[in-house]
This record gives sequence, structure tokens and C-alpha cells, in this order.
Amino acid sequence: MENSEQYLNWAREVLRIEAESLHEIAAELDGGFTRAADALLQCRGRVVIMGMGKSGHIGRKIAATMASTGTPAFFVHPAEAAHGDLGMIVDGDAVIAISNSGESDEIAAIIPALKRKHITLISITARPQSTMARHADIHITAAVSHEACPLGLAPTSSTTAVMALGDALAVVLLKAREFTPDDFALSHPAGSLGKRLLLRVADIMHGGENLPAVVSGTLLKDAIVIMSEKGLGMLAVTDGSGRLKGVFTDGDLRRLFQRRDNFAGLTVDEIMHANPKTITADKLATEALKQMQQNHINGLLVVEEDGLVVGALNMHDLLKARIV
Repeated sequence: MENSEQYLNWAREVLRIEAESLHEIAAELDGGFTRAADALLQCRGRVVIMGMGKSGHIGRKIAATMASTGTPAFFVHPAEAAHGDLGMIVDGDAVIAISNSGESDEIAAIIPALKRKHITLISITARPQSTMARHADIHITAAVSHEACPLGLAPTSSTTAVMALGDALAVVLLKAREFTPDDFALSHPAGSLGKRLLLRVADIMHGGENLPAVVSGTLLKDAIVIMSEKGLGMLAVTDGSGRLKGVFTDGDLRRLFQRRDNFAGLTVDEIMHANPKTITADKLATEALKQMQQNHINGLLVVEEDGLVVGALNMHDLLKARIV
């Protein structure tokens, strides 16, 4: 492309300016940020975020980030708030109002109604002397020296700075709450991370009538039929009380066919592997995957602490559950 280098130079300039803006914001952080973070941490209600235009888009993202990291939050459109949605804000909530100029007409119009509620009003603007800043309980300054837009008109550096400030607030609150990966997974049960952090062996193992197991002394020909019926490519060999003695796999069967031609009278005890790799039902499915990969095996038997076999799973089960 004839202009490709020029495009790259323009793009690099935008990214350089926006990166410098983030350094500016970081250097200017002060007590307003810490008071806001503490107020949000102590908030017993929800965090309500407002903004018009580009500030509204950024506000929605900040609300989503907070909600997924342990701080109940949602976005309310300021214009809709003036026509009834203000009822979504109740005593005990905290409101974060975002505006670069701090003079948003829609937000200014509802400040008196907000002040009559028992809420904490936090404003994020570029102007500490603005209407929103002066009426807020806490103000965070988000001023950048110039926009990345060469016309100085389109919000670019300023919106990036506010979004980063929102991320900073969310992460500070996450750390203060000692929010864990398990907590995160509870907010993301449908995602791959949620599955990895929530799904346990007990959730995907084959047990009960589907348990691939035979008792010690079972003839090989009978064991093959059962292994084929269960479809997991392995059989647990147990004693009379259901406790594990060994495992027999379809790989063992193939190797057996290569070694000998006569199988008359052969029992599973003669070809099983004693002391096979096992896992307990309460372990994460990801731990089962790790154990299979480390030991180069395709299946695991699930046992209780006393050795009682309660289930089995293979790599196909992990694939089906989208753990792999």
C-alpha cells in the first residue's frame, strides 16, 4: 500500500500521545482518588455510573468491569434518570458522574435530586472548578494536556484516561476486597475461565451404572465386553467391596494382542496395572487435565480416600466440557 508507512506513523503518534496522557493522570492522582476508593469500598449499596456521549460509553465499561470484579455496579443514562430512572438509585448507593468539561446539562439537572438522597456523589472531570466537581462529595481530576485528535475535538486521550482511571478504581477495590479467581469465576460461569475455576471432577465423571468396573477374577473376554459397553477405553478392577486394585485399558488390550494368540482362561488380574493414577471427585477438572498430560494417559479413575472407586473420566469428557 502506497500510504502504509504514513498510516503507521499517524497511528504511532496517537498511541504515543495517549500513553503520555496516562502518565499525566498517574502523576496527578491525589487524595480525591483515595477518598473515592475508600467510599466505594465502604458503600453498602451499589455503584451507579453516569455519563453522556463518549463519557457514557466509558461509564458502561467501567460499570461492567466493577461488576465482574466484586463491586456491584450498573450504568444509568442521565437523561433517562431525569424521566424516572432516578428511582433506580437508592439510599446507600454511590454515584460516579463522568464528564470531561464537568458541565454536562443532563447530569447538572439531576444533581439536586441526587443530593436529596443519602448517596455519595463522586465526579470525574478535567476541571476541578466545574459545576459537577463543586457539587460532588468527592472529585477526581482527569485532565490531559491535549487530545490525540489533531483537531483537538474528538475525545481520545481524555476518554482513554478516564477508562484507565475506572480500571484503577476497580482493581484497587478488587485488591482491597481480596477478590479471588474463584470469586471472579462466579461472575463468569459461562466463560472458559469460569468453567476452569468452577467445574469439578464430580461434575463430569461417569459413575453409578456408567462406572466402567469389574471385580477381580473377571475373565478377560467378559471384561472386554463391559469395557466396550461403557465406552471410556478403560476398566477399573476392584475387590469385592469396590476398592481399587488396578486398571485395564484398551491400550493394554492392543498390546496383549501383539504378544499372544491364546486368551482362554485369562483374567483381568493377569494383565491389569496395579496402583494406577487416580483423582478424587472434589478436585477441579483442570487438575484432572494436568495429571493426564503429565502422565501421558487418556483417562483417570475417581476414588474416595479409602480407595473406593466412584467414577471415571477421560480426555473426551474434558474436551466436551471445554476444559481443554
